[in-house]
Amino acid sequence: MIRPILVRALPNYRIYLEFSDGAKGEVDLSDLAGHSVFDDWNDTAFFQQVYIGEHREVKWSNDIELCPDSLYLKLTGKTPEELFPKLRREQPHA
Repeated sequence: MIRPILVRALPNYRIYLEFSDGAKGEVDLSDLAGHSVFDDWNDTAFFQQVYIGEHREVKWSNDIELCPDSLYLKLTGKTPEELFPKLRREQPHA
């Protein structure tokens, strides 16, 4: 299982991530900012408090957490089937 090993807040609602397989880089989260629970990110000090939770999640509080797998897909550009090969299904024959 690929795990996030480092997360750091960057300006403009971006985070820097490193994963256990060596993938690393920036993920832009600005599309989430200002929507619903993500209003809390308007406080720069709050956004800076990002950390990795005990279940691999990237979180800011008990109310705001993001799935590490979705962040990995966004970072690497891989498809869910590439990350989870069991999702590939053989097409039924007609």
